[in-house]
Amino acid sequence: MDPREFPTKGNLILAKNSLALARQGYDLMDKKRNILIRELMDLIDEAKDIQKQIDTTFTRAYACLQRANIEHGISKVQELAFTVPIEESIQIQTRSIMGTEIPHVKYDAQENSLTYSLIDTYESIDIAREAFRQVKDLTIKLSMVENSAYRLAASIKKTQKRANALKNITIPTYSALVYKISNELEEKEREEFTRLKVIKRMKQK
Repeated sequence: MDPREFPTKGNLILAKNSLALARQGYDLMDKKRNILIRELMDLIDEAKDIQKQIDTTFTRAYACLQRANIEHGISKVQELAFTVPIEESIQIQTRSIMGTEIPHVKYDAQENSLTYSLIDTYESIDIAREAFRQVKDLTIKLSMVENSAYRLAASIKKTQKRANALKNITIPTYSALVYKISNELEEKEREEFTRLKVIKRMKQK
């Protein structure tokens, strides 16, 4: 028999404290789960909006690129594309939501100076360049939102497991232990009371 199950007042106090702690832990896990779910729902809605914008912007960007290819020739557009610098301003930071670290991407959106001559190109190149810059901005934003949603979903799953363990295992276990010890202590008290009454009667006789 587990020493913690011995019917003593000390064990009863410990069992009650453990039960109270388990219930408090479950309440906290439940609140955390609800907050994370709300955050996840917001991110899912945001991701849907960004995806719609990306679809529209991509369609427009490729239409602009097609026009630029027609006006300049594919080889000329490809040559101009090679002059576009690699994006190196991206910095990934993190912020915490209920203990879950989610990414926050920072970058210099203005760091897109012209890399070609305006004299030798038509307006279609400028329009295509701006359209693809918007695609890049939206893609960076979508990657941040989707990664955050993935991490929140994983955290929700973990929190749900802990909440279930507390609700279905820990709390019932300690509730049963408190009930068992309380009953056994009450039984002992009744036996002691009966024994004292018998002794008292015997003394009176």
